[in-house]
Amino acid sequence: MNTLPWKHPERVAALHAALARRILVLDGAMGTMIQREGLEEADYRGERFAQGFDALFAADGHVHGVGCGCEAVDQRGNNDLLSLTRPDLIRAIHRHYLEAGADLIETNTFNSTAISLADYRLSHLVRELNRESARLARAECDAAEVATPGKPRFAVGILGPTSRTASLSPDVNRPGFRAVTFDQLADAYREAARGLIEGGADILMVETVFDTLNAKAALFAIDDVFAEIGGRLPVMVSGTITDASGRTLSGQTAEAFWYSLRHAPLLSIGLNCALGARELRQHVTVLAQVADAPVSCHPNAGLPNAFGGYDETPDSMAETLGEFARSGLLNIVGGCCGTTPDHIAAIAAAVRNLPPRIAPALAEVA
Repeated sequence: MNTLPWKHPERVAALHAALARRILVLDGAMGTMIQREGLEEADYRGERFAQGFDALFAADGHVHGVGCGCEAVDQRGNNDLLSLTRPDLIRAIHRHYLEAGADLIETNTFNSTAISLADYRLSHLVRELNRESARLARAECDAAEVATPGKPRFAVGILGPTSRTASLSPDVNRPGFRAVTFDQLADAYREAARGLIEGGADILMVETVFDTLNAKAALFAIDDVFAEIGGRLPVMVSGTITDASGRTLSGQTAEAFWYSLRHAPLLSIGLNCALGARELRQHVTVLAQVADAPVSCHPNAGLPNAFGGYDETPDSMAETLGEFARSGLLNIVGGCCGTTPDHIAAIAAAVRNLPPRIAPALAEVA
């Protein structure tokens, strides 16, 4: 991976220059903003998926028609599909985050892998969804750069964790069973990465990692795709601490998570989701001490409340993350579940003019 040239060298140079100067701001939650719209099933389906399946796709020569027997599948909640059926809404959400001060805009592709889309019988859409979602994010970044020349914006192609774990059995009675293999994960990530790159993503981010083996499959697949196209993009990785134990679901501390992935040439390593900023403080501190890559953090707006909502206000969250920055812990900061453009605007204001973290000099990996 290291020997390949950058696919977009000018954008990478601008990204590295920005990281050296200041703390960069990542956007907030896509799902939270979509939920605010109160969308119904018809909104998700649009015209192409009005019958509950893809009218433009038929397997094995099948021709759709009256009484063809195709089973409709509910699409409500399939937020990634909105990149095709409601691109206006997705672009507007990106725009709101850019106006709030975000430098990095995440694509609407958290579940756009064959494994996750299988729940909606839309696994064939992987490449298209990733490509079109990246185009939407990049288009809004382009528009923002025209409005504010001299401040580059970057489209971050998101590769989510999938609904499977390669390290753990989903069946407590069969501890040796795995619902997915490394090769299956790698295949899923390859196709998603191809689409993101085709759509113009500047960066790829493997995020909300709860199983490091899943992340390794993603990085392996990304490496393969870079070799296919003869060029590479910067790659970010962000894990998630799942509870008060301070470990990922597969049992690693933040320090172990970093050392498990340190072999990869990462743009950044970080933590997101699951916990609020206050609960992540000690774990981000550990990463800041051991990682010789930039550190990112985009937490939830607090812990989920009894109603499944999030109670952290923009001001309180910005105060907490501002303290992270003043303590020299951050290079990239943003928000995850429950955060909105108001949160991102407050966070951006809190870290403005604060210097980015300086990575420690560590011994080379043998």
